[in-house]
Amino acid sequence: MPDPTPVRRVLLSEGDRVRSIRLEALRDPAAGMAFLETLEQAQARPAAFWHERAAGAALSESSAQFIAEVGRDWVGTATVLIPEAGAVDYFGRTNVAGRALVVAVYIRPSHRGHGILPALLDAAGEWAGLQGQIELALDVHEDNARAHAAYVRAGFVATGATSEGPHGVEREMVRAL
Repeated sequence: MPDPTPVRRVLLSEGDRVRSIRLEALRDPAAGMAFLETLEQAQARPAAFWHERAAGAALSESSAQFIAEVGRDWVGTATVLIPEAGAVDYFGRTNVAGRALVVAVYIRPSHRGHGILPALLDAAGEWAGLQGQIELALDVHEDNARAHAAYVRAGFVATGATSEGPHGVEREMVRAL
């Protein structure tokens, strides 16, 4: 398999491709525990939603989506958010100043174990650092051992904090930038 091209940020014009990889991710067997959105919810969203999402992912100073390509094929994605410090997140936790949040991580099964996840997380971390953040955080479902192990290999450590999500217990992990 050829090496992926360097990971890059989504472009403003890629709303259709953002939709496509999101739908692919939601079809993954682990999606039920890894994503807060269902395939049906995503499929029902209008085209304008995906074009707006791509615009935010491409241009915002508080969120960015990164993709990995093999040729022209998107094989992985991760989004990084810079939440407002002190605000409450989707699990009811108070956002920590200087902590960016990685969400919506997906690697096509045929490309897992080929260094794409660390490359996506490095790109997310580099961007977050340029925005003044000092660490990356993410949540992983307690039953998603594969993802947990991959995040540990990428330098994340469990904080010991857990949250009750819609699919069960989520464990918080962080990595210094």
